[in-house]
Amino acid sequence: MNVLVIPEDFRNDQYILKPIVNAMMKSLGKETAKVEICRNPLLGGVTEALKWEKIEPIIDSYRMVNLFLLCVDKDCEDGRKESLKNLENRATNKAFLENRPYSFFAENAWQEIEVWLLAGLTLPKSIKWKEVRQERDPKEKFFKPIVKERKLESGLGGGRKTLGEEAAKQYARIKQLCDEVNELENRIRNL
Repeated sequence: MNVLVIPEDFRNDQYILKPIVNAMMKSLGKETAKVEICRNPLLGGVTEALKWEKIEPIIDSYRMVNLFLLCVDKDCEDGRKESLKNLENRATNKAFLENRPYSFFAENAWQEIEVWLLAGLTLPKSIKWKEVRQERDPKEKFFKPIVKERKLESGLGGGRKTLGEEAAKQYARIKQLCDEVNELENRIRNL
């Protein structure tokens, strides 16, 4: 299985998404799945990632991909899920019309991709998980202080590579704490 993860901006998100999606594939019994991050084009933000005219050329360019996963931040946008569902519908219609065997799923993290990473870490006792999920800006309030405390600011992705790999080792915990990750895994399982 060839999996292409499409982040809204790969420059930092790749370090979280690749290890977590690899862990997800293993959880699904797809140990040999090849997970890649879409680096061409650089979408540069959620607004661009939600445009069909940006997603369709990616699908057309990566003809050997069986599973496309668009992963974006929710950013407190109530209509985000509907926008993602519309993209999924268009991609499904395209696959059907072109008789091409691929699947396309889109998911938003609550509120930011960094929350998935935080779910896999042992957090300081001062941080309650409920607070992380309710926070509008969890990257600033929780993720960045952990990076600073662990002196990872100069690491790849501002510490995301080290912490993403660490978090992915606790994938079961991520899908337990992040309903959207568990839901995405179940949707892929039901292909």
